[in-house]
Amino acid sequence: MLEVIIAGGGPTGMMLAGELRLHGVQVLVLEREAKPTPYVRALGLHVRSIEVLDQRGLLERFLAEGRKHPVGGFFAGLAGSSPDRLDTAHGYVLGIPQPLTDRLLAEHAAELGAEIRRGCELVGLSQDSDGVTVELADGRRLRSRYLVGCDGGRSTVRKLLGVGFPGEPSRVETLLGEMEVAASPEELAAVTAEVRKTHFRFGAMPMKDGVHRVIVPAEGVAEERTVPPSFEEFKQQLRKFAGTDFGVHAPRWLSRFGDATRQAERYRVDRVLLAGDAAHIHPPTGGQGLNLGLQDAFNLGWKLAAELRGWAPEGLLDSYHTERHPVAAAVLDNTRAQMHLLAPEPGAQAVRRLLAELMDFEEVNRYLIEKITAIAVRYDLGEGHELLGRRLRDVRLKRGRLYEQMRGGRGLLLDQTGGRLSVAGWSDRVDHVVDVSAELDVPAVLLRPDGHVVWAGEDQRELLDRLPRWFGAASG
Repeated sequence: MLEVIIAGGGPTGMMLAGELRLHGVQVLVLEREAKPTPYVRALGLHVRSIEVLDQRGLLERFLAEGRKHPVGGFFAGLAGSSPDRLDTAHGYVLGIPQPLTDRLLAEHAAELGAEIRRGCELVGLSQDSDGVTVELADGRRLRSRYLVGCDGGRSTVRKLLGVGFPGEPSRVETLLGEMEVAASPEELAAVTAEVRKTHFRFGAMPMKDGVHRVIVPAEGVAEERTVPPSFEEFKQQLRKFAGTDFGVHAPRWLSRFGDATRQAERYRVDRVLLAGDAAHIHPPTGGQGLNLGLQDAFNLGWKLAAELRGWAPEGLLDSYHTERHPVAAAVLDNTRAQMHLLAPEPGAQAVRRLLAELMDFEEVNRYLIEKITAIAVRYDLGEGHELLGRRLRDVRLKRGRLYEQMRGGRGLLLDQTGGRLSVAGWSDRVDHVVDVSAELDVPAVLLRPDGHVVWAGEDQRELLDRLPRWFGAASG
């Protein structure tokens, strides 16, 4: 019997596979498509995802393929400056096309020993007290202890589980594609600027090799959204909104997306879990979707590994739903708000102008940036120190950096008391780092493998009370 089958080989599934392999968990990734998709549905990584990559030693690979951009201007496209002293060592957005993100995460998972099978479609599942049986389209059956559905917004796993997916259907639809443009850069910029005075879902962004990423509102909502638009439909919509089709030609790919907003009622049904778009879908405004999925995987991976290795305290795996469901619900809400601000109606535009004025206040700008970049996420871990439940940013230590100490995906006690504290009994799960940082004004912090603080202080008795809650019973 396998330990974990992951349905879906996108960024969420590959991130999860890598996290599980750090703990030696046997992982099989099943991806329906025979080849990686060339579609560039996501264009970048926000601060928290960049931190996640840094915590696992992957960031340099991504920096080599991407480009840094300011963090301002992502909430409904409203212009905003990057605030001073953002609570991160990575105060930028990393522009990188999704196919590159997919490839780098797949390479990482494979390097760690994950098995990846492409062209394998899951069509059935059943579970019992010992495991999950998966049926493939070719009739084969596989057996694993757990199954995680990372298979997108039309998730087969979610549908087979019968998990509700309440929310709102698409009311507006947008066409997206990559193609060559005959118009001059000056004409393109001038016309786009004029159209965007009233229609913000419009643009043509230059990419490599003379290709542009073009976006334009669709005529309506297609009955079958999996069918891409025709190139003629694309040109018609450009002429409708811009008065010209810019001489677009040689399309590389075309797609459509809507503003449907839905969330799974449950992220876990016994031995089957949901992550990424299988658990939540929303409009791409703010560029949060791929990032939300990566962070789901980062939260789930160590918890599922702990369950499989037998040291997970009671309720640890259930805390995946408890923590991540509210985070996604908040993202759904902010994308709803952003879609309203992008609407061309006078009322929506009046609200947009008002919010633009409010963003001149640093507190408002910072609040929206922290929301979009996910560095404001705080899990409800009860009363305690102000850091409790928050992720700890990378801090400089006397001997290196904090995130350099987190490559193995284990818990970590950062001890600034000179070694007066101890994690004896948990040393197989928690690293004890005795070091100091001028950036951290607390004697010691205990971090989960995902970098969130579960204790801060200097009392050994308090630490011994907190360790079993997150890392199970002491060994030996």
